[in-house]
Amino acid sequence: MTAPLDVSGQAMEAQPEAVLEGAGGKAIEGRSLGRIAWIRLKRDKAAIIGAFIVVFLTLVAIFAERPFGGLIALFGDDPNIPNNDLIDPLTSAPMGTWGGISLEHPFGLEPVNGRDLFARVLSGAQISLLVAFLATLMSVVIGSLLGVLAGFFGGWVDTLISRLMDIFLAFPLLLFAIAIVGALPDEALGLTGNALRIAVIVFIIGFFSWPYIARIVRGQTLSLREREFVDAARSLGAGNGYIIFREMLPNLVAPILVYATLLIPTNILFEAALSFLGVGVSEPQASWGGMLTRAVDYYQIAPHFMIVPGLAIFITVMAFNLLGDGLRDALDPRAR
Repeated sequence: MTAPLDVSGQAMEAQPEAVLEGAGGKAIEGRSLGRIAWIRLKRDKAAIIGAFIVVFLTLVAIFAERPFGGLIALFGDDPNIPNNDLIDPLTSAPMGTWGGISLEHPFGLEPVNGRDLFARVLSGAQISLLVAFLATLMSVVIGSLLGVLAGFFGGWVDTLISRLMDIFLAFPLLLFAIAIVGALPDEALGLTGNALRIAVIVFIIGFFSWPYIARIVRGQTLSLREREFVDAARSLGAGNGYIIFREMLPNLVAPILVYATLLIPTNILFEAALSFLGVGVSEPQASWGGMLTRAVDYYQIAPHFMIVPGLAIFITVMAFNLLGDGLRDALDPRAR
């Protein structure tokens, strides 16, 4: 025979301290998925370094010119003002060592006209980041919406959107951008000059890049629509719109965020390529690709003229890639 169980009220009382405290008397604290992802991200030193560089470059681009701060005016000359008195009339190269580097000109001067490289790099950062962020935002909005619609409804909707993706993916984007931007009039849609060029570049990059993220979102949606929380929402009478925007999209934030972070450096390179080919923003507005174009003729006498904008592009793209890789590992550890 076994001893009778003690069913007294004292023995059956729950002990809150035992439930809320772990080993060593420390309180047990619940962690949300966002906090778990942040803990994983903090362990990735490369991603943290990339994040700091991205934040720094973004702040520099925002506060480079007035009315937000005027870093260019504080640390350098106007990016469009020449310094002909600092240029050697025989070689067209900046006078002094290392391309005219000094306290007044931390990155040196451009050949021929002597414009301050530091100021032009900051001004070029504004153009590159502005185009990259706006084009990425446009791609993410269009791609996410069409991708979730294709994956959720399936059938002819999925077939139509998928064939549309194939058409856009087969489009010669670079050639199309060169043709369109090169044939722009002086004024259109109430915009003129570089404002018109930037708007058209953002539209071309954003509108023709959405299929990449749409395919990722479609694949994730095909998996999510079979999950229990979708069936539960349907059983409670939720409509398709509620399920898509309140149930599906919040669960797609992680892959969308990761891909957007990796798409931004691609757009930076695309804008630099257009400027390098002479169909980006026009003079006197500075751009990293345009600076590389002018450096081709002078790299033998002034190599820093090519090194400075090249390093700016390299560091920016590398920082975004490191941050994107870290976010991917933090938000989806199974991808490691």
